[in-house]
Amino acid sequence: MRVDIWSDIVCPWCYLGRRRFEKALAGFEHRDQIEVVHHSFQLDPSHPAGQTELTVDMLSRKYGMSVDEAAAMEARMEETAAGEGLEYHMAGLRIGNTADAHRLVHLAKDRGLQDAMVEALFKAHFTEQRSVFTHESLVAIAVEVGLPADEARAVLASDTYAADVSDDAATASRLGASGVPFFVIDMRYGVSGAQPTELFTQALTEAWQSADLTRN
Repeated sequence: MRVDIWSDIVCPWCYLGRRRFEKALAGFEHRDQIEVVHHSFQLDPSHPAGQTELTVDMLSRKYGMSVDEAAAMEARMEETAAGEGLEYHMAGLRIGNTADAHRLVHLAKDRGLQDAMVEALFKAHFTEQRSVFTHESLVAIAVEVGLPADEARAVLASDTYAADVSDDAATASRLGASGVPFFVIDMRYGVSGAQPTELFTQALTEAWQSADLTRN
């Protein structure tokens, strides 16, 4: 059975949802028969490449709140993440265009390292506050998960996998996903948002039982 996951590297709820799903999968009886495929989704594809801004400023502008209120929102996000064993450092965090990071995720998929690349990018951004926007930093992260530096640089210097990123976004739109994280289990069960682990467990169980009935 396959699980498709749409997420953005700079989405704090996506990293949280990923961890909750992983906990559900770890306790799922048929976990060894589950294939997980990651898909690209950009929260703000219009963000100028090569430019970043403080996340707190973006939140303030997007939600019409003060910078202090946005900072308080970030602090609450850190607490929520800590409850799932994740270490977030939101103060001073910057946001930018994630197209290049997503293109490297597609490269990693072709090399059998997609899940490791997604985890490394999330950790780099939210835990280590390393840039996931510059080519230099992205190549370093790619090398850490086992991708050749020259191959990562070649992808970033071209438009390789750009069409795959766009196709992922188009598929998400057809499926009715207006935000992320978005999970599709066995192409039949959709789970939107960073739901509790128990809900993911229930969805996996129901999807497996339904697929089992179909097979029989």
